[in-house]
Amino acid sequence: MSILRTIGAAAVIAAALPAASLAADTTLTVSNWLPPSHPIVRDIIIPWGEAVSEATEGRVAVEVMAAPIGKPPAQYDLVADGAADIGFGVHGYTPNRFGLTTIAELPFLTDSSEALSVAYQNVQDEFLAPADEHKGVHLLAVWVHGPGNIYTTSATVGSVADLEGKKMRVGGGLANMVAQRLGIVPVSAPSPQVYEILSNGVADGILFPPESVPFFKIDSVLKHGVDVPGGLYNTSFFMIMNEGTWDDLSDADKAAIDGVSGEALARRAGQAWDAADAAGQEAMKAAGMDISTASDDFMGEIEGKMEGIDKVFLDAAEAKGIDGAAALAALKEKAGS
Repeated sequence: MSILRTIGAAAVIAAALPAASLAADTTLTVSNWLPPSHPIVRDIIIPWGEAVSEATEGRVAVEVMAAPIGKPPAQYDLVADGAADIGFGVHGYTPNRFGLTTIAELPFLTDSSEALSVAYQNVQDEFLAPADEHKGVHLLAVWVHGPGNIYTTSATVGSVADLEGKKMRVGGGLANMVAQRLGIVPVSAPSPQVYEILSNGVADGILFPPESVPFFKIDSVLKHGVDVPGGLYNTSFFMIMNEGTWDDLSDADKAAIDGVSGEALARRAGQAWDAADAAGQEAMKAAGMDISTASDDFMGEIEGKMEGIDKVFLDAAEAKGIDGAAALAALKEKAGS
């Protein structure tokens, strides 16, 4: 059943497992491509694993692999193919695969990751699930990071004209279109590579949530930041389980895991990201970065450039037989947009 018992769970050493894991009937392995101190691992995955153990009365334990078994864009397929029991990743790292996830990546939805993550999970369950975009795995939850903002290494940004022609790292998904509409030249790279591309001058800046700037230590190379009320964009994340692993669990353990996943996991993720964003804002100020809020005039320019961008989601929904307008209205209502 679990990868740990069947193939030895590469990079997880049995002798180092906590006693609870060794005593469990089933130990599920989590493929991880981030540093263990990242909020996703520290404040979302590990606490969720503890909740799973408690909910299953110790029958199921969760272990995070100590070393990556693949690059970030490969995580979905690694789990689907059985290289790990559980994995997480960014929908936008695999372009054109998850068209409906753009609903949660649209601009100006909310300043709260918690509000949007919970709304997104609810809309996934109520509207998007029939499209079966997460085919071949058991979807545990979806969530978003905090609102994406604008950060630059040298030039200040106070208008769309200041962004035109700037090379900026963008994480994929709808954020690429947002960048292009603002005249930005998108530079694609996974989060762990951002320090290198900024410090080497490959990019002039980055679109990022506040948490990620100090975490990836790029507050040492960035000089300016502009907060965009409601978020310039968001990034959609998934957490999934191998379908065979899920099928092999008892009905009681499935119910217990579902109880701490879905909305509960989305809320946990959103709360963790909101707290990390608040800490990130303070860290950037302490590092001497110049952080401002986009002016009314600048926001008017941005909003003009983003007009009609929701058509990306609406067209994808229509193609998959989903009522996109109803789904988007529900998301905005639930998120308080």
